[in-house]
Amino acid sequence: MSRLLAIIKILPEDDSVNLDSVKQGLREALPKDNKDLFIHKFEDEEIAFGLKAVKVYVIMPGVYEGGTQPVEDAFSKVRGVSQVDVEVVQTLPG
Repeated sequence: MSRLLAIIKILPEDDSVNLDSVKQGLREALPKDNKDLFIHKFEDEEIAFGLKAVKVYVIMPGVYEGGTQPVEDAFSKVRGVSQVDVEVVQTLPG
C-alpha cells in the first residue's frame, strides 16, 4: 500500500498562543480511524514579529477517503488555531 506525506502549516490565532498546547491538541484531533494515519513530526517556523507557525508532517495512506480534508477539518477545530494550509502532499518511496 502506498503512503503519502502531507506537510500542513498551522497558523496560531496570535503570538500569545502556546504552541506546545496547539501541538498536543493536533495530536488529539487527528482522526483515529486508520492506524496508518499519524503525525511524524512538528517543526516551528518563524513568520514575523515573534509569530511562529507549526508545520505538521502527517503520514497517511495513499488512499484515504476525503484526502487531506478530514485532517484539515480536525486541525482547524483545535483551540488556538487560526488557519490550516496544506503545503505539500507527496508519495513516500517504498
